[in-house]
Amino acid sequence: MKTKPDVNLLKNFISEQDISQTEPFVVQALRKLLDKSGAGSEFTGWVNLPSDLLKNKTLLSQIIQVQKRVEKINPDTIVVIGIGGSYLGTKAIYDALSPVFPNAGKPQLVFAGHQLDSSYHKQLIDFLRNRNPVVIAISKSGTTTEPAIAFRIIRALMEEKYGENASSRIIAVTDAQKGALRSLAKNKGYESFIIPDDIGGRFSVLSPVGLLPIALCGFSIEQLIKGAAVAEKELTQNSILQTNAAMLYAAIRNILHKKGKTVELLVTFHPQLTTLSEWWKQLFGESEGKNSKGIFPASLVYSTDLHSLGQFVQDGLRIFFETFISVGKPLFDVTIPVLGSDDDGLLYLEGKNMSYVNQKACEATQLAHVDGNVPVFSLNMDEINEFSLGELLYFFEFSCALSAYLLGVNPFDQPGVEAYKQNMYRLLGKPGF
Repeated sequence: MKTKPDVNLLKNFISEQDISQTEPFVVQALRKLLDKSGAGSEFTGWVNLPSDLLKNKTLLSQIIQVQKRVEKINPDTIVVIGIGGSYLGTKAIYDALSPVFPNAGKPQLVFAGHQLDSSYHKQLIDFLRNRNPVVIAISKSGTTTEPAIAFRIIRALMEEKYGENASSRIIAVTDAQKGALRSLAKNKGYESFIIPDDIGGRFSVLSPVGLLPIALCGFSIEQLIKGAAVAEKELTQNSILQTNAAMLYAAIRNILHKKGKTVELLVTFHPQLTTLSEWWKQLFGESEGKNSKGIFPASLVYSTDLHSLGQFVQDGLRIFFETFISVGKPLFDVTIPVLGSDDDGLLYLEGKNMSYVNQKACEATQLAHVDGNVPVFSLNMDEINEFSLGELLYFFEFSCALSAYLLGVNPFDQPGVEAYKQNMYRLLGKPGF
């Protein structure tokens, strides 16, 4: 893997004895995942998905064919309708790879159905009236309230705007056989892709759920899968904790949790990774937060959040540990102008790159937080591209499964999510509730 773990700042918090005592349990968790003997093993189809996709390129070829067909429509907007794992991974990749200030080079990716705010969806509808959109509806059942309402609204707009041609601009990603969205796809003639039965939503980013919209936005899904496949090979074929980055990360989380560090902060100095942190929060939050157990996943973007929550992290409750995502080579860089003047107090920095200053700010923050009794673990990416993102996404998925098994919970269910749905159905008067 090009993405490397760094444990140098953990020496004051985790001993070799801690690691040696935890290692047998991590090896056992690895065995449960790989031989499918752990809880929820029927949802581990994601484990070998990257290598399977590269061996049998049928799905990738189908997605590329759709991409070429859609290119003929020349869309300026791709609308992804979905919630949770049906949109977060896609948005994480898109935001990481896209310019901060969009240009006309690639379609703009927008989202619907990830919340129920009427103002957002009204503005989205008004926006789409003057655009040339293609819509991707993502839902296993097709009846999850948030995306189902959004799809009904957007489907009505598309049919009003394009008439019978609307069906050629709508793609469904759903169950192979059953569900409302599958029935709609069949009746309306939508092109469709299958969400595999053995892959749950928050582990689905490397399935058609994420691959299709990313391809339609012009990014390389083959490089994404190749990066994930490298991580898959390294993490599934090595059972030595010290050299398996996912086992090491899972062990560190477990040890720190036992030492009273109940909140993990995923931290970066690279704002384009903000949404990746949101995807990570769902992945670990839904996988571990059950049976009154779990490490609470939160995220911060520095140096922005150093000027809001930095004081709390440095000097508040000692419940945190941090996982930093660092990037060696930025996509772009800026040189601080040489003015030959110190009227702004920056003479000592003139001629230096902003990436250099950002890196030193990162190092300074890590040292300060360690001094403040906040353990720091780092993941160092060489650069942000499709390959490195594929590696990182798979790494987190694999680590999450191991970590949940260490906690003694099923990584792949989410029984608590249903509680609000039952109440909402009853309050809205849905038949049967």
